Amino acid sequence: MTTIQAMTEQAPATKGPVHSPLEIYWNRFQAWRHRRRLRTRLDDLSDRELGDIGIARGEIEYLVQTAFSIDPRLTT
Repeated sequence: MTTIQAMTEQAPATKGPVHSPLEIYWNRFQAWRHRRRLRTRLDDLSDRELGDIGIARGEIEYLVQTAFSIDPRLTT
């Protein structure tokens, strides 16, 4: 095999999951509902309870928006 052949050979195409627009919408809707529930639960805690878990009241919105990329346990 020559260098030119090695460089021009194509790897087999792999198919990733194909999602319908409805499925994409549904997954985003579910994620939005989960974030809303998380925000509500954190808002219901007192400042002392938030301090016990290391969160300031001003950090709630940031935490809710970034929680899914930081902690995979929150996505279940």
